[in-house]
Amino acid sequence: MSIMTEGEYRYNMLIKTFASKPEPGFEDVGEQEAVWGRAWGCSNDVGRLRLVLMHRPGDELSVVDPAKRLPGIGAFGDPETGWYWRGDEVPPLDSMQAQHDGLVAALREEGVEVIFLDAVAPGRMKSCYTRDSVIAVDGGAIVTRMGPPIRRGEELPVTRTLARLGMPILRTIHGTGILEGGSFCFVTPKVAAVGLSSRVNEEGVDQLDEVLRRHGIELLRVHLTGYRLHIDGAFVMIDAETAIINPTQLPFWFLERLAAMRIRTIEVCPDDAVSTINCLAVAPGRVLMANGVSERTRETLDRAGISVRIVPYDKVYLGGGGIHCSTAPLVRDRL
Repeated sequence: MSIMTEGEYRYNMLIKTFASKPEPGFEDVGEQEAVWGRAWGCSNDVGRLRLVLMHRPGDELSVVDPAKRLPGIGAFGDPETGWYWRGDEVPPLDSMQAQHDGLVAALREEGVEVIFLDAVAPGRMKSCYTRDSVIAVDGGAIVTRMGPPIRRGEELPVTRTLARLGMPILRTIHGTGILEGGSFCFVTPKVAAVGLSSRVNEEGVDQLDEVLRRHGIELLRVHLTGYRLHIDGAFVMIDAETAIINPTQLPFWFLERLAAMRIRTIEVCPDDAVSTINCLAVAPGRVLMANGVSERTRETLDRAGISVRIVPYDKVYLGGGGIHCSTAPLVRDRL
């Protein structure tokens, strides 16, 4: 039988005196502020928006060649290099930049701090749609893994920017998982949804679910119809208990679950531009929405107590993403 030495005794007493303390938890506001400088992340989609990640469209779009028209699919693109641009018009870069600048100005006027990407990965011409590269949850960030090759690589400058800010990274989607932030949303602080599609597979959702379960959050898996890419083309929360939706693109069970949760839904109408749903709540019931929303929907929103600020964004939307796609919330107030 060995006898404890004096040195071992002192070491044991030292460890007991300065014992490890798992509490309070990582996400505790005091713990976050003490260790990481501020309380990071989001636990909802509508609380007062404090910090958002964006990228101003720039030289990366020079790859878009109007001469490379693909009439059979109604787009411009080069299958060999992977770039593509949907629709019939490629707007001048300066008009896109002017609208993006207008969105940034509107956000700042609403009291939001705007952070820009440190850089753009070579050839990644969709980088202004920062929503897809990162999902902020309570306490930190989940860096996603993009689906199509033309977007994979956007994750690296996002990660470097988050590191510079000092934001904790709770998970990086890896293996064969693919996940894009435009297909994730909080319905309530304890219920989230993710749209599965060609851009989001079960492996990516499993990894997301692992993080959310640690937070006690239920994740609803919504299989999107056809070739729909992201859930934010059909569903966006605009108040604590209100969503704007396109019910034709959502499964009936999901609509029933929303009703059971007493989530009020406002349906877009045929007169609305397709970018109408792709809006952004900057505070409960306060929404930035692109031009093209119909008078009928404006009146419905007004009756519902939703305050709307219109921001021209049709030129940027031609690239495939609207106001929601162009903003990646990093910090929101809790509800």
